[in-house]
Amino acid sequence: MKKLAIAIVSLALLSAPLAFAQKKTLVVGMGSADAGKLDPHIASTTPDKGLLSWMFNGLVRIRPGKISPEFIEPDLAESWTSNPAGTEWTFKLRRGVQCHHGYGEFTADDAVYSIKRASNKATSSYSNDFSAVDKVEALDKYTVKITLKNPVAGFLGYVANVNGGNQICKKAAEEMGENFAKKPIGTGPFMFAEYQPQQFVKLVANKQYFRGPPQIEEITYRYIPADSSRDLAFQSGELDMIYGKQDQTWMDRTAKLPGVKVIAMEPGEESVLSLNITVKPLDDIRVRQAIAYAIDRKAIVAFKGAGSSREAVSVVPSGYLGTDEKAPLYPYDPAKAKALLAEAGYPNGVTIKTIHTTLTGMQTLIEAVQAQLKKVGINLDIELVEHATFHAQIRKDLSPLVHYQAARFPVADVYLTQFFDSASIVGTPTAVTNFSHCNVADSEIRAARIEPDAAKQMALWKSAQEKIIKAVCAVPVYEQLQLWAWKDTLDLGYPVQGSLNLSPPITEKAHFTK
Repeated sequence: MKKLAIAIVSLALLSAPLAFAQKKTLVVGMGSADAGKLDPHIASTTPDKGLLSWMFNGLVRIRPGKISPEFIEPDLAESWTSNPAGTEWTFKLRRGVQCHHGYGEFTADDAVYSIKRASNKATSSYSNDFSAVDKVEALDKYTVKITLKNPVAGFLGYVANVNGGNQICKKAAEEMGENFAKKPIGTGPFMFAEYQPQQFVKLVANKQYFRGPPQIEEITYRYIPADSSRDLAFQSGELDMIYGKQDQTWMDRTAKLPGVKVIAMEPGEESVLSLNITVKPLDDIRVRQAIAYAIDRKAIVAFKGAGSSREAVSVVPSGYLGTDEKAPLYPYDPAKAKALLAEAGYPNGVTIKTIHTTLTGMQTLIEAVQAQLKKVGINLDIELVEHATFHAQIRKDLSPLVHYQAARFPVADVYLTQFFDSASIVGTPTAVTNFSHCNVADSEIRAARIEPDAAKQMALWKSAQEKIIKAVCAVPVYEQLQLWAWKDTLDLGYPVQGSLNLSPPITEKAHFTK
């Protein structure tokens, strides 16, 4: 009997560490029906950009948990220099960085390929960001030189680990062609493993990651579009991290759950109503002005929640270098809106169509806007479509009014160029996201881009914003912070204030405390 007791105790001691083994799998719930494009040079939606940020690196990066350019630090490049004019940039790459799944060492050839690929409209949604690139060349195996046609404000942001700055492994991209978007190959802490449509993407740890092997071994990124279903899965323990319903009620309710951390994360995605100034009835500035006067920003923020949102201040989001924080936005004045509609020939009201995403945070906003516009006689006819379809259709110029919610690298030039430079008008060879067909501030936007004097550059950006607002190319509404929650046993390894990829940073340092 004594021997049996000793044996039982011994078995218990052997099995005890298993009972307290540290959790190694992270399960994330995303508010989307499916993946869009799993190619960092094409992906433009929040669900895709966040996921891809865990797989790819830039030449430089913004320190995890931060969003300001002041926190730029080495990534694939260990150092860099530029000439005094800011037109020649030379990057020294880390040696020995390995591409995922055995695709070899990342070298200058891969960096050159990546930047050329990001500059090409056929392979990149961000080609206009690189329009100033004159030449990119490999000086040797670990040295890359980028020559610009003119200085670019915040140039390092374009080669950071955001959007077109993500670096691609040349051999993998050339071998796979269009299939690269189904099996992305990067150099980041996590590697693509599996994709099940409308269900999940699975990532595994990159044990060869140059900053050290990740402490989390596997990430399952689940697509759960219904807010209630995501919430239930999170509360039951199926999910460790969740993309929240983007409103204050969800934030307050979730914060009361035991063992949960909730964050309203920067940057604020600015909700803007872009108005196609070339089509009826929006070609009449009085109709556009009526829309602007009909929007009550304070009521929208009260509806969304002051802890998770804030009023828009300009056609460029608040806090960017160059934002006019006191821009002359049209005030809320429904009587003025009605008078302008009557003056434009619509005393009995007018109907305007919009194609809109079913992404819940955005849908609730457009429905609130619809209610405000109705009060002044504007009927907003909303056609709801799935999020990826929404992006495809608005880029085909099919929606006279486009509600777009976005954050960009926090320099005014990026936002102004992508949304208000005529070279970015949708449906043109150089299209980006100018849904309004705006062209009133081209000279200021383009002059500011190459202006070496900081004060003059700021003045040009301010003038551009004033012209765009006066012409009512777009109506800024509010800024939505990124609402996320995760179990407090998950330590991300960094204090998180924000992420330009709109998802919390999951790096090699992320781990569960138990």
